[in-house]
Amino acid sequence: MSNHSDVPVTPVEAYEPPYYVAVFTTVRTQDQSGYSETAAHMEELVKDVPGFLGMDHAQTPGGLGITVGYFRDADALTEWRGNAEHRAAQDRGRAQWYESYTLHVAKVERSHGFVRAMVPQGPTAG
Repeated sequence: MSNHSDVPVTPVEAYEPPYYVAVFTTVRTQDQSGYSETAAHMEELVKDVPGFLGMDHAQTPGGLGITVGYFRDADALTEWRGNAEHRAAQDRGRAQWYESYTLHVAKVERSHGFVRAMVPQGPTAG
């Protein structure tokens, strides 16, 4: 859940379906001690799961957080769900970091994307 201002913001690309998404929506508690470090570790750890495609994050000003994980197949998602460090982080999340959360898992049947073409900017008259 890194927040690097020098890194361009881009969504995970559209992949050829079918693939799976896990949509994790949260409202956090006031006590967030250790959350950032654990989230960063989970973000690195999931990259080692064969079939992991990427992850998107968003946080509303009102405090609703959304993380979407993309997985090539159900086996990849199952492997991530069963990872011991991930399960420990889930337990800590329920005990300390989350007021509430929902998890939705879905099979993606259609996917496409759009990227605006870069238009060269010429010198401006001053």
